Amino acid sequence: MSELRRHAEDYLGLRRSLGYRLTFHSRLLPQFLDYLGAAGATSITTELAISFAQLPQGVQPVHWAHRLDVVRGFARYMQAVDPVTEVPPRDVFGARYQRPAPYLWQEAEVLGVMAAARQLRPALRALTYEALFGLLWSTGCRIGEAIALESADVDLTDGVITVRDGKFGHSRLLPLQQGTTDALAHYAASRDRLCLKPRSAAFFVSSVGNTLAHQSVHQTFDRLATATGLRTETKRPRVHDLRHSLVFISSVDVSIV
Repeated sequence: MSELRRHAEDYLGLRRSLGYRLTFHSRLLPQFLDYLGAAGATSITTELAISFAQLPQGVQPVHWAHRLDVVRGFARYMQAVDPVTEVPPRDVFGARYQRPAPYLWQEAEVLGVMAAARQLRPALRALTYEALFGLLWSTGCRIGEAIALESADVDLTDGVITVRDGKFGHSRLLPLQQGTTDALAHYAASRDRLCLKPRSAAFFVSSVGNTLAHQSVHQTFDRLATATGLRTETKRPRVHDLRHSLVFISSVDVSIV
C-alpha cells in the first residue's frame, strides 16, 4: 500500500469517527489516488486535482466542484504530513451551489397532495404514499429516515418511532401525536392485509412489498404536486420541504380513509 493510500484510509477513518458517513468520499478518493499514480505523482498538486475533478463530461460545474471538494479536504489533511502538498482553491468552478429555500407548505396544500395520493393504484401504493407524506409533515422526519423505518421501529402502542442511524449516524426517538399514531396503525393493518408476504421488513412498502426507493418517492411526489397544480415552472415544492412545514396536528384529520 502506498503512503498516500495509507494516509487516505487514516483520513477517512478520522472523519468517520466524528460521525460523517463519507459514502461519496470513500468511492472518489481511491479513484483520485489511481489518477495520481497514473500521472506518476507522489504528492497532490492543484493542476492534477482540478483535471481529475473535470474528468466527467456533460455534467454541470457543480458536479466538478463536489469532486474537487473531496480532494481539497484530503489535501488539507495531507499538508500536515507532506508540506509540498498543494490545496486547490475553493471556487475554481464558479460560485458554490446554493441550497434552495424550503417551500413552506400550507395545510390545505399538504392535504391536497395526500388526497391525490389516495387515487394512486394499486391500493397499497396509495395507502403507502398517503401515510408516508403525512408522517413527514406531522413529525419533521427526513425522507431517508422514513424510508429506512422497519416495522419494529414503529411503536403504535406508545406512539413512538425509533429513528436509527439518522444524520451523522445518530439515533433518536420521535413521539407521535394521537392522530398520527392512529393513521399509521390504520396503514399497518391495511398493508398487512394487502401484502401477505412482504419482501422487506420496512414499515412503508411498495406495491410489491419492497422497501421504497428514494427516486420513486421523489418522482411520485413531483407528479402528485404537479397534478394538483402546486408544482409549476415558478413554484417547485419538494418532498423534503414537508419536514420544514412541520405542524402539531391537533384538529386536522390526517387519518387514512
